[in-house]
Amino acid sequence: MSKLVKGMIIQDYESRFADVEDATLISIRGVESNNNNAIRAQLGAKDIHVSVVRNALAKKAFEGRGLGALGPLLEGPSALAYGAESVVEVARELIELIKKFPEVELKGAVLDGELFEGADGIERLSKFPTRDEAIAQTVTLILSPARKLVSSIKGPGSKIASLVKAIEEKLEKGEAIAKV
Repeated sequence: MSKLVKGMIIQDYESRFADVEDATLISIRGVESNNNNAIRAQLGAKDIHVSVVRNALAKKAFEGRGLGALGPLLEGPSALAYGAESVVEVARELIELIKKFPEVELKGAVLDGELFEGADGIERLSKFPTRDEAIAQTVTLILSPARKLVSSIKGPGSKIASLVKAIEEKLEKGEAIAKV
């Protein structure tokens, strides 16, 4: 391949993956074409893109960027899976995917510059909360003490209100109220 063509491919990778900071690396070698199409369709439905990359050129294009951490894993046939809301969702989908298509090899992933190597790394990454889940957990933690405080304040007041209601009902029926 000529130097000019290599330069064009590197530029293509740089522009195509300019906004991609987090991704997973897989190998789809040995996957039959029909299964390959099924995999891409299943991932595409979840807004996950799969791009086969040339290792040496991808290393040069990713150098100094978030995806640069994938450099050591760029050996053998490689495809970049990215998209969805976060790389955590991509990892979750890939974990489900290999149950149906075990010939897909999970090579690793990168999240915020941290490298998760191999299938174990992607499995570990899939257990992380997504951004929305993390926000929900944080809000729950913040509101939890306030809920406890409100229930503590509200508790005695509701007891008094139920006593007053019971006294009111007895008086309306004409019953006498015993002294305490």
